[in-house]
Amino acid sequence: MRYLIDTHVALWLLKGEQISETAKAALDDVTAEVFVSIVSAWEIAVKIGAGKLKYDGGVKAFIDDVKLNEFKLLGVETSYIEKIEELEYHHRDPFDRLLIATAIVDDMTFLSADENVPKYDVNWLW
Repeated sequence: MRYLIDTHVALWLLKGEQISETAKAALDDVTAEVFVSIVSAWEIAVKIGAGKLKYDGGVKAFIDDVKLNEFKLLGVETSYIEKIEELEYHHRDPFDRLLIATAIVDDMTFLSADENVPKYDVNWLW
């Protein structure tokens, strides 16, 4: 199974915080491929710059931690951007919309605690 984890889930995992038992079981599967989008790094950089988030070492440390934890870093493809046009506006956050579009296009299961995610036609788990 291929999973794309939402920004907040990546932060929780990297900080050793608790996630849902369902999500934990999915990620503990040895066959699971776990992806973090560069969009999450962008979101973190924006929030650090705005003073809304602290991450020791900044966004570079976040990216290093993603790689150290053997999550696969995923770039942004034009097909993800094009998919955003089709998405309904259940969610206004541009980062989340791009992450949802990514999961849809790449047929991944999106791991997120965000209550807006299940409103989309995306494989979702929490």
